[in-house]
Amino acid sequence: MQKHRSKRKERGLRWKDSNRTLSESESASVRSLAERLDGELGFELQYLQSEYLSKFCEDSIVSPDDRRQNAIDKWVKTELSNAETNLRIRHMDEGFNILPRVTFSRFVRHCRRLIASILGPLSDELVLGTFSGGASTSRSRRESLPALKYLGVADCSSGAYAYIDVIHRMAPMLRQYGSFLSINDRDSAILFTVPKKTDIDRCACKEPDVNMFLQKGVGRHIRRQLLRFGINLNDQSRNRDLARVGSAEGHLATLDLSSASDTITIEVVRTLLPSDWFLYLNDIRSQSVQLPCGTTFRTEMFSSMGNGFTFELESLIFYALMRTVAYFEGVSGIISVYGDDIVIPSGMYDMASFVLRTFGFVLNAEKSFSTGPFRESCGGHYYLGSDVTPFYLKRPPTRLTDVIRVANQLRRWAFAEPHRAYATNVESIWISLRDMVPQSLWGGRDLAVDTQLVSSGPPMNTLLRCKHDRTVDDTGRYLAWHNLHWNRSSPPEPTGGEASTDTLRCRTKRAKPGAPVVTDEFYIELFGRPVLE
Repeated sequence: MQKHRSKRKERGLRWKDSNRTLSESESASVRSLAERLDGELGFELQYLQSEYLSKFCEDSIVSPDDRRQNAIDKWVKTELSNAETNLRIRHMDEGFNILPRVTFSRFVRHCRRLIASILGPLSDELVLGTFSGGASTSRSRRESLPALKYLGVADCSSGAYAYIDVIHRMAPMLRQYGSFLSINDRDSAILFTVPKKTDIDRCACKEPDVNMFLQKGVGRHIRRQLLRFGINLNDQSRNRDLARVGSAEGHLATLDLSSASDTITIEVVRTLLPSDWFLYLNDIRSQSVQLPCGTTFRTEMFSSMGNGFTFELESLIFYALMRTVAYFEGVSGIISVYGDDIVIPSGMYDMASFVLRTFGFVLNAEKSFSTGPFRESCGGHYYLGSDVTPFYLKRPPTRLTDVIRVANQLRRWAFAEPHRAYATNVESIWISLRDMVPQSLWGGRDLAVDTQLVSSGPPMNTLLRCKHDRTVDDTGRYLAWHNLHWNRSSPPEPTGGEASTDTLRCRTKRAKPGAPVVTDEFYIELFGRPVLE
């Protein structure tokens, strides 16, 4: 058996990279896809053509340094605005009418009661968090497997340090195996950027290890509590379905906020959350951020992207604010929240917008809709009830997986509405992309992958990304597993996957027998010839 494993390992070292490099003509063909689309379609085709390259990042257009600096400049500007919000709320006149005949103090009391009823009492079990596969202040993305974070030296802020004893009391096994016993003081998160759009990156922060562990415990608790009120943060489909209905019937509005996670300020959280909850969250957050230039900011925002409870906290706050507006305005109807994607009755759009601005949030006018036939929420775009969700080319196509990704997304767009695949030349363009892919990689039905071209017939092979070799101590694996399964009364939360893979190098693997096949087919797949012949 050992000899057999050794031979497999030797063969693995000789795997051929199946993710070939594209030629210049193939790359140009993928890049010009939207321009070549034509047919008897109106808004949906024009919308795709306008959006396809809107998030395209290439060094020749805007350099990475400029995109990064633009993002940092925006982050600093947001912090200046947050300082103004904190000052305004700290000195807010309690008699100020935030809504007609509703004072600020009355509005806050109702909102605070609602949040308290959702959160429930603070308990020691909250310290039992988990780790994701993201980078932390002490571990790079490549070294960020959850199992690795339970071992060795862990970064921790001074505010979170006091809760290590509570963690060890609630989970004695972590103390037994030495988790969080060796601590490095780290009071600031580290800001970094990731690609977002053509001219600007997106800012996020790497948190200290122990802080992240505690933050994830809070995030998990808020998710579970919001689910009791009909808000499922594990499922975006509800918001998308409501956006479709809103675009067709007009009675639902969709709101989107600019830099929502970066505009949750300290005073907003202090004002709306119960005092004990605010104090605990304030202890386990990073209260300062180190910029790439080395400068450290003491933040006016409460938490940023990268904090383990930011998404859940913003969802809770936005839901409570919208419910409170509906209560005082006497508006009935559906309210749904997923992060900063908000769906509310159209009749309360103006008042909801004013309340959000009062608390320092900035409405994204380009992505918020209360009138007209268009709605957008959670990545779903709808026009008069039709799915017009575009897809994006975000970087120069250089590899086979880039072709497969675009071809699968084109296929999803074509069959999102029954008429679309035959009212345009989308089939001929899809065929041109298909012909760049080896036939052995055709088949399957998962349009979200870039390792198999979705087409008719059973799949033969699929691409498998090559992973970096990493040695993970079995103790770390066991602690990660045990921590996910300690509460058997509910399913474990996802860990965020493995730390990193080589996104370029792939090997070919046989597809699983009996894999499902696609049901929506192009004309050529049904009859052996293109529809336009």
